[in-house]
Amino acid sequence: MSRSFAHFLRHTTIISIQVIILAFAYGFLGAILYYGSIYPSERVSILWKNHPEELTMVVTLIATVLSVTTSTLFTISVKEALRHRMSRPISLVQLSAGVALSKGTAILRPEYIQLTTLTLFVFGVLRLLTAGWTTLLTPTPFSLPINMQGYELDITGTAFAAELLQEYENQGFADIRDDAFEVLDIGGMLSGIAAAGQTYGLPGTFNFNGVKYNISTQGIVPTIEEYSGSHAIPGPNGTRLGFSGGNVTVNTRPMPGNRTSLPLPQGFSRNYSMLQQGLTANVSCWPISNNTQYALNMNSTIVYSNVAADNDSIAGLDLWSIVGNCGANTSVKQEYVTMLNASGDMASSSGFLPSVVCPGPTAMTQTSTNLSQTYTSFMILSQGFNKYRFLNASVCEVTPWFTTVRANYSNDLISSEYISPTPFGPENILLLSFIAGVAKFQSISSQGLMSSTIGDTLYSIYSSTTTTSINDNLGNQTQVYNELEEYWRGVVEFSATFLRSGFMAEGSYSSGIPANLQSTVNGTVYISTIGWTSSWRSATYLLAIIPSTIITILTFACALYSIFKHRVIGPHSMRQTPFMSLWHPLPGIWI
Repeated sequence: MSRSFAHFLRHTTIISIQVIILAFAYGFLGAILYYGSIYPSERVSILWKNHPEELTMVVTLIATVLSVTTSTLFTISVKEALRHRMSRPISLVQLSAGVALSKGTAILRPEYIQLTTLTLFVFGVLRLLTAGWTTLLTPTPFSLPINMQGYELDITGTAFAAELLQEYENQGFADIRDDAFEVLDIGGMLSGIAAAGQTYGLPGTFNFNGVKYNISTQGIVPTIEEYSGSHAIPGPNGTRLGFSGGNVTVNTRPMPGNRTSLPLPQGFSRNYSMLQQGLTANVSCWPISNNTQYALNMNSTIVYSNVAADNDSIAGLDLWSIVGNCGANTSVKQEYVTMLNASGDMASSSGFLPSVVCPGPTAMTQTSTNLSQTYTSFMILSQGFNKYRFLNASVCEVTPWFTTVRANYSNDLISSEYISPTPFGPENILLLSFIAGVAKFQSISSQGLMSSTIGDTLYSIYSSTTTTSINDNLGNQTQVYNELEEYWRGVVEFSATFLRSGFMAEGSYSSGIPANLQSTVNGTVYISTIGWTSSWRSATYLLAIIPSTIITILTFACALYSIFKHRVIGPHSMRQTPFMSLWHPLPGIWI
């Protein structure tokens, strides 16, 4: 092998190795930018997460090997270039700069600012090689965002109104099955309590069908499988208005995109942010005395009396007939039974808080075929007695809204907030009647022989959030009204969640939700994993490979210079050059 060919092969090898290393850097960066994120398998991810010190050591070792290889090849090419440069006269300061470059050091000669700057620049770039490779190769924890798409039950249109009408015709609202009555009773009450308490900072988590909601449901059902709650199969009569718990179908899946060929990682954790259809209500309460078109008329009749009863027995029962004047020459009647003491009076320790819903759900259903009278809200007339006397005769207007809800699924809890409300239309009269029916059912079932769940809720929240007695504030009922408004809002939101759950329960539709009953669901899942992502580190990665790029370019230039000079001058030119001819004196340089 000739010396010229060996010389050429040596420099070609240097150039090739440098190019391969740099190509690896740019290829790795390109893959990150193209795919958006690169992450290892689940097993490797867990290994990296649990052993961060060992991971740092391995990455640093690889970065050191690559940087040492790059810098070594650079110094070799500089030495070869300097050897060929010495075939012509060269100043001592130029020679010292070349020697400094070949050793990876710098010179400090202010009077030769260009050479000083060059050596300092190369010196700094060489020192950044390891840091650059470490930055590029070190995997970091990040959240991988993936689009989610799917559908759920649409309860806003005429298609669902027809479904609900069919259910009404099959069984009627008064004939909802026994299990469903229990769900409506307990679920509605707990949802109302949680919603009322959160207004004044009380913590509240509402559980329904195995799903945990933060404060209230906002009228939604889970659209994420791992948050869907119960997986039990509902019975033959356990769907729709007969729903009493069970698997609610989920029709949402991730949409990774065209460039994501990598399988989605399970990740260390997953958080979801979904836009879906919800339902809430605007509730406003005020004293009846401020509005004469509403009134509560009460009559009671003793239906049972036992004057010889002891302290542990019922001395008497009082049947109350409550007639609510709902305005527009309409009235609604509601009956309650309370316990009497031996004196024939209601005990001072007991409480009575009747409520009348008007117009009633039956009246609304009857108007569904007569569009000349359309309801978009309903009223709840209430008044407290004995220990609930803090609530004067009051009226609450409940106006349900359809909403777009941003639901956040995190840590086994669903937190929601509505974004935009849409009022009910004429086609929603049957849905409104169902909601009013749930409110009526709550108002009846909450009142027992001696106490009311609604009254106890108002009393307890007030007492736990203020330092004064609720009975000392009979003239200022602002907080009481706020609590009552939030309570009924929670009941309304739960009624929508119950309805969606029943119609989306497994078995409700044999072939899934029909297309005309589907509402689009969109959102994002954030998968916590470890690896490399371009979402916020692309600029950092680009800066990290700049030192390797510069050194590769300089190595390439030096190698080409040596190859060119070797061909022009020849392999024996250095032997024919007298030593003194290598010295070209410069002003101010003495030896």
